[in-house]
This record gives sequence, C-alpha cells and structure tokens, in this order.
Amino acid sequence: MEKRKYTDRICQIVDQKQDRFIELSDAVWSVPETGLKEYKSSKLLMDALEEEGFQIERNVDDISTAFIATYGSGKPVIGLLAEFDALPGLSQKAGSTSHEPLVEGGPGHGCGHNALGAGVVGAAVAVKDYLKEHPQSGTVKVFGCPGEEDGWSKMFLARDGYFKEVDAAFTWHPGHGNFVQGFSFTANICAYFEFVGKSAHAAAAPQLGRSGLDACELMNVGVNYLREHVSPDVRIHYAYEYSGEKAPNVVHPRAVLKYFVRAPKMALAMETLERIKKVAMGAAMMTETTCNINVTAGMSDFVANDAISGIFQDALLQAGPPQFDEEDERLAEEFHRQFSQGECNAAMKRILLAYPDGERYRDVTLIKDIGRYQRSDVRMPGSTDVGDVSYVTPTGQLWLACYANGTPGHSWQVTSQVGSSITHKALICAAKTMALATVMCFDHPEIVEQARQELWERTGGTYNCPVEPGKKPVIPG
Repeated sequence: MEKRKYTDRICQIVDQKQDRFIELSDAVWSVPETGLKEYKSSKLLMDALEEEGFQIERNVDDISTAFIATYGSGKPVIGLLAEFDALPGLSQKAGSTSHEPLVEGGPGHGCGHNALGAGVVGAAVAVKDYLKEHPQSGTVKVFGCPGEEDGWSKMFLARDGYFKEVDAAFTWHPGHGNFVQGFSFTANICAYFEFVGKSAHAAAAPQLGRSGLDACELMNVGVNYLREHVSPDVRIHYAYEYSGEKAPNVVHPRAVLKYFVRAPKMALAMETLERIKKVAMGAAMMTETTCNINVTAGMSDFVANDAISGIFQDALLQAGPPQFDEEDERLAEEFHRQFSQGECNAAMKRILLAYPDGERYRDVTLIKDIGRYQRSDVRMPGSTDVGDVSYVTPTGQLWLACYANGTPGHSWQVTSQVGSSITHKALICAAKTMALATVMCFDHPEIVEQARQELWERTGGTYNCPVEPGKKPVIPG
C-alpha cells in the first residue's frame, strides 16, 4: 500500500477505538499508584491488550508490575515503552484550575503516565489491526515498565537482556510542545546509606550510644563540602529515608539516607559516587557506626538516534498534531494565567530546542504546531530510564502538548490537565504516531538496520549499568 493509504487506515483504526483508549487513560488516572506498586494500573493495561489478542508475559524480570505484550511474528521487532506510575502527594481533581486534592496527601498522575501507557496501548492495537488486514513480517511488543519515577524498571530490563531481540523502540511523554526528542537527559544513580550503631539513654548514659543519625548528619556535611570539588555538571540530592526514633532522649542506633547522584554520563556519576562513599565511611569512623551502602538503581543519559527519530518525525507529520478545540484552549488559558515568569521560562527550555522560532511560543497557551527533530548535545537536567533502553536498542521519544505552556512539571496542575480533554486528544495523536512509525519500520527494515549501526557507532556497543547482575529493584516505601 502507498504510504498515504496506510496512514489513513491506521489513523482510522485509532479514531474508531479512541473512546477505549481515553477510557483506559482515565481509568489509570483514577487509581494512581506509585513506583513498582502499580498493581491496578498494570492490570488495566494488560487486560486491554489481552482482550485485543496480545500474548501477555507477566512478572517480567521478577518485577510484579512489569509485563510484555506481543503480537505478530518475524522481524523487525519494535518495542513500545509504556509507563503508568504516579507521584506521591499530587492528588487532584481533573480539569480544575484550583488546588482540589481528591485524597489529601494522596498520589496523583503529576507526570501524565496514565496517558503515556494508554497511548502506547492504542498504538499497539492499531498495529495489530493493521497486521491482521495486511499480513507482513513484523512484531510489536509493549513493554510495561513500572517505576519510572522511583524504581527505574527499564534499567533492570536493559541490564538483563530483555531488549536484546528488539530492533528499535518508540515511546512518548506528555509535555508542552509537539516534537521528537533530539536532546539528552542526565544520568542518575540511586544509593542508600544505612548507618547502624547502638542505642542508649541520651541523658543517663549517652557515652554508651553510637548514633546512626549523627553519622547521617556528618555525611551530609561532608558531601556539602565535596560539592565544590566535583564537576560543575554534577548534581547531588539526598533525603532521609529513616531518621531514627521519635524520642529525642534516645541515641538513635539506626538511620538511612537516600542519595541521587546525577551527571552528564554514567561514568562520571559512578566516579562521583565513589567519592561520596568515602565521605560516608569517614562519617562512620567518626561515630563508630557501621555503614552499609546499597546502590539500587540507575538511569543512563539518552542517546538520540537520527535514523529511528527520522521515521518518528515523518510519522508525526503524517498523523498531525493534537486536534484541540475551543474548550481545551479555554482551560489552558485559565492555567496559563496562574504561572510565574520563572515557570514559563523553565518550560521554554525544551521548546527552544525543538522550534527554530521558539520565542514566538513564549506567550502561546497551548502549542499546536509541530517542531523539528534535530539531534543536539544539549542535556536536560532531569533523568529517565528510557535512556537505558536507548543504549541497547535505537530509541525514539515523542513529546506532545498535554497541558498549558508554562505548567510546572510534577505538579497538581499536571495531574489536573492529564485527566482532561486536552490530554485525551494528545494521547490519540501519540497512538497514531507510534503506530505509523512501527509500520514504517516494518516496511523499511533497512532504516532499522541503519539505526542499529548508528547506535553502535555512537556507543561502541557499551552499556554501563551501575547495579550488579542479580540485584532486584527496591520497592519504595
């Protein structure tokens, strides 16, 4: 079939079933679950795919909410990456421009992964229906990847070879604009530092105690001094996972710190972590406690791939941008008026990379135009485990406008808008674009092979995972 004909047919399939995909997104939105505990959310996606005839592999890599859904046969094998985890503390009523938590302190989809997963399901179903009508060699696999916010399952799947037979991968993410990603993200390592000492009565016999809490505080002081002597590109964050007993008159025998170490590349993050470990051991020596260090997960920087992203860009241009209406514009405008200049400036960072005339969008409330794909050495400060997949198979990532320009990430405003009709329209666009890109790969396996060669040239076939084989994810508390 000519490209225009299969474009029309795939878009028609998505349009015919769009209500199902929107309902799926809303269903996941209504049961927000945090990383590696998305039991209801993952089941919703698996059930939808199973009903459509996909073969489901559950409990992938011994991760209870990870799955792989497969349809088709032969090469190329195209992976579609689905996420469905929420964020703590971001419960919010859908479509409301004021802060109205549905559950005070409860989780909410403040990054839009409800729509991300539903859009991937929509794409996979469209590819399946197309293959039934037009049989050809090609396999589509949906990878249900839990814990993108905390847990980072894609790293474990990449480490353990689950993408070894995948020829290329596509995914998407809610954002402020419509473009295929050409920039990178930051590598990140997660490590826990547990200090164990001895309890004692803090008034009667403090000399008999050895405080894990003191060790944590000394470690943090040491790391704060270390910041002057690491690369300016490095970022170090910490939080108390467990800060000891509640009573102040007890020498706290145990305390635990959780650290993130970010750097442009994993090698520099690992090098910095080794220096942090020395600070931790020094704190343990000063307090006569024991320090247990557990590196639990990591995320690599993203390797943009020109060949596979070129297919993705072509697919986006064929599908067209999200088709927003006046009601979407009105809701976006109400949100946009709330945002500070600083929040708008933060949102513009990615817009300026994807649109040659990006400044003209600074005051646009809902971006409808399609940006360009251009690989850039610019690195965004955040991190994603999509980067790990990009090191083991050519990977393209699409961004689509799902909320008002200027909306701060990981906020209740995101939760509100990704449960609204704005994002409903974007996820339908995402489904069409990823389905088209997948079929284009089936039709042009030579471009997929070109993409794999490009990946080899850029990485040398090397993927550095900071977590040793056999170690399983830590389910966040």
